[in-house]
Amino acid sequence: MSYGQGGPQSQWDPWKPNSQQPWSSGGDDGTPDWAALAEASETRNKRRRLLFIGGGVLATIGVGTAVAMAVVSANGDNDASGNPTSLPATASLPSGSATAPSFAPTSAPPPLDPKDFISSAKKDTAPLSPETLFPGTQLTMGDTVYKKGTTSDAKNCSAGADGTLPKILTANGCTRLMRATYVKDGIAVTVGVAVFDTAAQAEKAKGQTDGRSMVLSLAGKGVKPFCNAAVCRSTRNAYGRYAYFTISGFTNGRNVTKKDTDVFRTGDDLQQFTANQIYRRGQAQASTAANR
Repeated sequence: MSYGQGGPQSQWDPWKPNSQQPWSSGGDDGTPDWAALAEASETRNKRRRLLFIGGGVLATIGVGTAVAMAVVSANGDNDASGNPTSLPATASLPSGSATAPSFAPTSAPPPLDPKDFISSAKKDTAPLSPETLFPGTQLTMGDTVYKKGTTSDAKNCSAGADGTLPKILTANGCTRLMRATYVKDGIAVTVGVAVFDTAAQAEKAKGQTDGRSMVLSLAGKGVKPFCNAAVCRSTRNAYGRYAYFTISGFTNGRNVTKKDTDVFRTGDDLQQFTANQIYRRGQAQASTAANR
């Protein structure tokens, strides 16, 4: 005899807390339907796995979104990597200190001009002689060495000049004429330095000279007379309160021609050396005055 169930048989759902577990429909011996239970357990495990997988995907998406936002923030207009792209102008940047130090304006004195000291007898007071202008027993210009001969020093400027030069020196107030002679390989040159009180006088005298304005050659101390009757080459120049002249030629009395470049070079070397010596004189006095 079988007993009725009193209504439809309840279905067991593993996800519903109050549902009843299924029993076998083949008999009423009370034995659980193990196959149904196993199937329900497998279903439950599958659902759990799906939930875990889904949660992991959502977490991964969340982390990825956060990283993406961080990357966007780090590489946007503010550029936090150390190379700002929208910095304010330099003038508006903070200076790092509340107040900048201030200094009183200063200016170094202008350097003294050596020419100022050799342009006037009032300032050009250093010792002056043939030995200060032409020191030693020889001079070197480039790779050429000239041996020094005799020197002279005269207050009467016309005594050491020739041609139109004596009159010019006297008229412009020449106070002293110093001469020195140098020689090399049969070529001799005499350089004469005329001294005036002012640079204006020296420049005026130089401007009045011509091709016949010459300093007299000076022989002696191993240098034979030269340029007494032969054609020689002469130069004229001025610097500061000094006018200087050269005359150069052969010691054997031969005339100088335009082809005799060694004679021209000798005269050029001596006038350059003389200019250098006059400048050094002014330079030394300027240095002394600056250090007082």
